[in-house]
Amino acid sequence: SFSFQAKMSRPVQAQRLEGLDKNIWVEFVKLAATYSKVNLGQGFPDFPAPEFLTEAFVGALSGKNHMLHQYTRAFGHPPLVKVLAQFFGKLLGRDLDPMTNVMVTVGAYQALFCCFQAFVDEGDEVIIIEPFFDCYEPMVKMAGGTPVFVSLRPKAPKDGKLMSSADWQLDPAELASKFSERTKAIVLNSPNNPLGKVFSRGELELIAELCVKHDVLCFSDEVYEWLVYDGKEHIRIASLQGMWDRTVMIGSAGKTFSATGWKVGWTVGPDRLMQHVRTVHQNSVYHCATVAQEAVSQGFQRELSLFGKPDSYFVQLPKMLQQKRDQLVQSLDAVGMKPIIPEGTYFLVADISKFKSDVPDDPKSDEPYDYRFAKWMVKNKGLAAIPLSAFYSEAHKNNYNNYLRFCFAKEDATLKAASDILQKWKQEK
Repeated sequence: SFSFQAKMSRPVQAQRLEGLDKNIWVEFVKLAATYSKVNLGQGFPDFPAPEFLTEAFVGALSGKNHMLHQYTRAFGHPPLVKVLAQFFGKLLGRDLDPMTNVMVTVGAYQALFCCFQAFVDEGDEVIIIEPFFDCYEPMVKMAGGTPVFVSLRPKAPKDGKLMSSADWQLDPAELASKFSERTKAIVLNSPNNPLGKVFSRGELELIAELCVKHDVLCFSDEVYEWLVYDGKEHIRIASLQGMWDRTVMIGSAGKTFSATGWKVGWTVGPDRLMQHVRTVHQNSVYHCATVAQEAVSQGFQRELSLFGKPDSYFVQLPKMLQQKRDQLVQSLDAVGMKPIIPEGTYFLVADISKFKSDVPDDPKSDEPYDYRFAKWMVKNKGLAAIPLSAFYSEAHKNNYNNYLRFCFAKEDATLKAASDILQKWKQEK
């Protein structure tokens, strides 16, 4: 007789998901929620978004324009794409068409997904610079592509100074060797998460030269574009010779305006590329929250009028975050967790070698050492951070497993609480 309890015997999982089920954030967010007293792990501010932005959201939500509760244009709310075109046109020195050169996405995460799905075919290779934001690799694989990795390699600073993210550099010959006739794209993340490296003009020109030579696309993840310190300059690779026509720039209101939960992102690029990004968007997410887009558009209107002025949020935010960076650098250095001073982002990587005696090696474990250290630290000390090896390919994880990534976009009280934990820990050693 027919059984309603009969189970399916054939595999149900799509083959492209093979091996992609594990996710660092699912595991460590749960650990932080369970054990942490201070969470410097996941990358989001615990201070409020600027008042002008939240007031714009409340006004859009409660105002008389009832159409803000309905669908807007699928590829971006007209006021938002218009001001983004004005803003980035100013930065790039070119006229941008808001309807064809800009598209709004559900955060930068969806923008990345759209790029990989739009341009990567079975057998295509995509160059990823290590350490990399962890979603790049699975997104390449889900599109049928093959990730090819090239590492930033640290060079010890002179005179016993603390290492800077600038000390982590690409080897030009090694980078050039990764390009082949199968290379479809390279993913650039500057400022880089997790290191905080801001790629110099010379480094970007090297990448641009190779892209042009091999006719390769560039997916430029620039979500931390305003978070640069010590007088460093964020250079957009699309502004370099030969790169506009082959680059998709990716941005995030979450990082730009300290409102990560709003999930408003965007892509900027030439129409010949954007038309394919739009095709993926219209057949997946299709539409982003109208009210959030309206509020972000008002935020950008404000910033456009204050561009480069002291009252600009894009000027104030990095000044505030640089102070927080320095506060965390001092706390870590004081206890012997050697920080790598970031030039950008709100992340800081620190060497945990001097604390290894607290968490002995386990030859039976197949986990990288920093995974086990981070889990032990949150469970026993109440301090949450992310293992750096999570930002490396499987083949290279154990080469960089003596580091943790901390987020310093936190209230001063949160950073003080972290410092207290570290000081107490040092005294116990």
